[in-house]
Amino acid sequence: MLELLSRYWWTFVLRGIFAIIFGVLAWVWPGVTLMVLVIFFGAYAFVDGILLLINAFGGWSRKQDHWLLLLEGLVGVGIGIITFFKPGVTAIALVFYIAMWSIATGVLEISAAMELRKEVHSEGWMVLSGVASIVFGVLLVIFPGAGALGLTWLIAAYAIVFGVLLIGLGLKVKSRRSQKQS
Repeated sequence: MLELLSRYWWTFVLRGIFAIIFGVLAWVWPGVTLMVLVIFFGAYAFVDGILLLINAFGGWSRKQDHWLLLLEGLVGVGIGIITFFKPGVTAIALVFYIAMWSIATGVLEISAAMELRKEVHSEGWMVLSGVASIVFGVLLVIFPGAGALGLTWLIAAYAIVFGVLLIGLGLKVKSRRSQKQS
C-alpha cells in the first residue's frame, strides 16, 4: 500500500490544493457557494425523482407498491423544480431542518439527563449540552440567513483543513518514499 501511495504522492498534494482553493472561494463568496450547493441538491432531487418515476411506471403491472415509488418520484421532481425556481426557499428550508433537529435533540438530551439523575449525580453536563442544542436551534429559527451563511463557512473551513491535511499526507508519503529509496 505504501508503495502505491508513495508513487502517486502528488495526487494528495493536488487534491489538497484544490480543496484549499475551494475552501477559500467558499469563504470569500459564501452566497454563491450556498446557491451552488442548493442547485446541486435540486438537480439530484429532480434526477432521482425521474428515475423513481421510470421505475414506478416500468414495473406498474408487477409491483404492488408502485404507488409509493410514484409518489416518491413526484415529490423528488417537485422538490427539484421548486429548487430551480426558488433556490432561496430550499436553502432556508435546510436551515430550518437543522434547527428543528437541534431543538429536538436538545429536548431529548435534557430528558435523558433527568432520567440519568436517578443514577448519577453529574447530569449537569448533559443538561447544558441539551440547552446549547436548543439555543442553537432557536437562533437558527430566528436568524435563518445567518445559519445558512454559517453553514457555508463551516464547509469552507472544513475544505481548507482537509486540504492542508492532504498536502501534509502527500509530503509525508513522498518523504517516506525518498527514505526507502536511499
